[in-house]
Amino acid sequence: MALSGLDNTNLKLILVGGKGGVGKTSCATSIGLELSKTHKTLVISTDPAHSISDCLGQQLENGIHFIDGDEKFAVTEIFAEQVYADFKEKHEEDLKGLFETSTKLDSEDIDDLLKLSIPGIDEVMSLMTIIDIIEEGNFDKYVVDTAPTGHALRMISSPKVLDEWIKVAARMRWKYRYMVTSFSGTYTQDKTDALLLNLKKTVKKIERLFRDVTQCEFIPVCIPESMAVLETKRLISGLGSSNLSVRQMIVNNVLQSEGCSFCKERQKGQQKYLEQISATYPKLNRVIIPLFASEIKGLEQLNQMRTLLFK
Repeated sequence: MALSGLDNTNLKLILVGGKGGVGKTSCATSIGLELSKTHKTLVISTDPAHSISDCLGQQLENGIHFIDGDEKFAVTEIFAEQVYADFKEKHEEDLKGLFETSTKLDSEDIDDLLKLSIPGIDEVMSLMTIIDIIEEGNFDKYVVDTAPTGHALRMISSPKVLDEWIKVAARMRWKYRYMVTSFSGTYTQDKTDALLLNLKKTVKKIERLFRDVTQCEFIPVCIPESMAVLETKRLISGLGSSNLSVRQMIVNNVLQSEGCSFCKERQKGQQKYLEQISATYPKLNRVIIPLFASEIKGLEQLNQMRTLLFK
């Protein structure tokens, strides 16, 4: 079988994920290469341990890079910590306004609070950055190389986390608004209100995109080993909870040689997991990719994987 439907015009966002070490980056980059033949495509890495540079065999700096002069194939790596630092710098006064008007914290306490990192903020910032890039509309297709399963699931669920944060912040502002209105008879929205409103709009955009099976799809990558099969099951279950479409999966590093006793034994060990995958996901389009003799690195080998994925 081969990957299908990814060239549909309406499909914008393709997320590729799975356990660490199963070949997510190679698969995501190869998918991007194929789509770039007919669509302007951007491959985005959200993995804190970025490996697109290593996969391509090219050193990448911050920003979007078109590879080897190809105007339809570009890659970028999101550094969530830097994105969060930029977000705080841009909205520092708005955030301070929220705490100053809604809490009893003094200026020093607020400054200390804003210096702290927030659990899960990396995933929130990564997803917000992806949405901002899509909103710019400079590409037709966006292929996301996600972090390993735990991070990926947190990123997928981050709209709910952000929405809860916004609800709490909004309640705090309503109390302030009620007090101001009671004393002055009127209330004028400020930049803090605008920030909360824009964040709420972003959450709604993400939720609409995730729910739309014509615009968004997640492709799990698995290898025929016990831990990878178990983690893939957890991943697909989590994706279902977030209403993300899963139509097909990639089963990578499948040994196909019977040239020696070692190969035969390894192949026999893999077979039971291949049968388990087949029995567990009978309705998914399963794309089998053989184990390469060497590390997949550089455009030549990525194009070999691209051919296997699609043809």
